[in-house]
Amino acid sequence: MSRIRIVHHDHDRAGNGARLKISLPDDYTELARRADATIRELTASYPRTARLYDLLSNDARMGAHWNLSNYTTVGKLNYNDHGPIHARVVTAATMQIMTLLTEAHVPMDVIVSGAGEVDDSFAVALGGIMLHDIGNSVHRTGHEMIGMLLAQPILEDYLPLLYDDREQQQLIHNFILSAIHTHDVNPPPLFMEGAVVAVADGSDMTKGRARMPFDLGKVDIHAVSALAIEEVNIRRGEETPVEIEVLMSNSAGIFQVEETLVRKLLVTPLKAYVTVKASTIEPGDCDKRILHSVALKNGRLTPLN
Repeated sequence: MSRIRIVHHDHDRAGNGARLKISLPDDYTELARRADATIRELTASYPRTARLYDLLSNDARMGAHWNLSNYTTVGKLNYNDHGPIHARVVTAATMQIMTLLTEAHVPMDVIVSGAGEVDDSFAVALGGIMLHDIGNSVHRTGHEMIGMLLAQPILEDYLPLLYDDREQQQLIHNFILSAIHTHDVNPPPLFMEGAVVAVADGSDMTKGRARMPFDLGKVDIHAVSALAIEEVNIRRGEETPVEIEVLMSNSAGIFQVEETLVRKLLVTPLKAYVTVKASTIEPGDCDKRILHSVALKNGRLTPLN
């Protein structure tokens, strides 16, 4: 059980101080449960990846990193969730994207470089995404570099359990560190596995993730836009191997799509393989002056009305 609580201070009528625990909304915690099932299903054919998921999921250090990252980003900075639920949701997204790319025979850098096979490519993506935000437990500024430092002892403990060959251990280690380093695209990822991590991270936009900072009093375009995102679906595309569909309650969510997802996608080697589409759930009931549907075309979100 987490020892970290995200709280804000309020006062009752008698003037006594009261500490209020901020709870995650049920729909967001349900996303985490569904994400875990998706991860286990999609990694069942990849024994190294599946074992790495179990090892990281059950490591007390990971729990500490995730929970303190949430305390830092939500409790101190009023950002959205960067804790264990976000980690599960984006890991599921990563495994979905990796599966679709593999089925489409898209070249992955772990394989092309000779560092490993499909299972190893999946393991790199999974390790990168599960570890990508742990640097926030120290500070948001420079969290990518801090995350690499915090990830190293964890990887040094677990990769020898998966790989007998010391050279391959180091190669996989370095690929995972690269994914952590580039997940916020500063600098942009050079490797396809790192690109998947960056884009999957950007796909976690649903309103549940933004509920905590909103409840703590954050009201700006970032919070309002995030609260308009109802659902994100990842599926096989008609034009590309991957399609990311974003369903919005209103078109304010387009800002979130642009700033959180498209911004990352366009600077990665994954941009040729992913289509982004965003639509309001009930376009017939919306003001005709507001966009109903958009798609990413030639590097810009373009109306489909």
